[in-house]
Amino acid sequence: MRVAGRAFGSVAEGGAAIVVPGHLEDVRVGFHAFDADPAGTARTDADGQLVSLEDQDRGLWDADRIAEGRNLLLAALRGPATGPYAIQAAIAAVHAEAASTATTDWPQIVALYDVLAHLSPSPVVQLNRAVAVAMRDGPQAGLAALDTLHDEALRDYHPLPAARADLLRKLGRTTEAAAAYRAALELASNERERAFLRKKLTEL
Repeated sequence: MRVAGRAFGSVAEGGAAIVVPGHLEDVRVGFHAFDADPAGTARTDADGQLVSLEDQDRGLWDADRIAEGRNLLLAALRGPATGPYAIQAAIAAVHAEAASTATTDWPQIVALYDVLAHLSPSPVVQLNRAVAVAMRDGPQAGLAALDTLHDEALRDYHPLPAARADLLRKLGRTTEAAAAYRAALELASNERERAFLRKKLTEL
């Protein structure tokens, strides 16, 4: 993929560059079309509980919707200016086209988050980038990236301790992971998210 003339891997069809947006509304449409599971079929289990991206059955994703999003991007991403909606759409495209989290092009996703952080800096973007770094370089590298996040806006944001807990779990540091899951539970207000965190905690 090419964003503003810079290469970020090879997602573009037939090796052609996907260049960046001229039409913001079209890019928004493309971004939302890359919601591969609009009905939430893969994102929840039979009991209605959340399923992590890593554990989702991608065979339940809407292939037609993914193709629609791709076609909209190929048609809409034309022009000299790079905008955050285009980068978000590109990130969604990389996720949607991967057969699994293991085969996802994480180096490309990290690179796209770097661009997004430049265009539209926010602590949440940095958090998402840290998670992508963990997927690219391993949980220890992800923890190091999380440790650089000190923005006040993340103080009460439960995905931060939840991400930390997941990485600690992968490293086998279960006592620290449990403490981080409990911290996330204290901050989470959505009952479905709380149930997901409680399940993760009990599985340690």
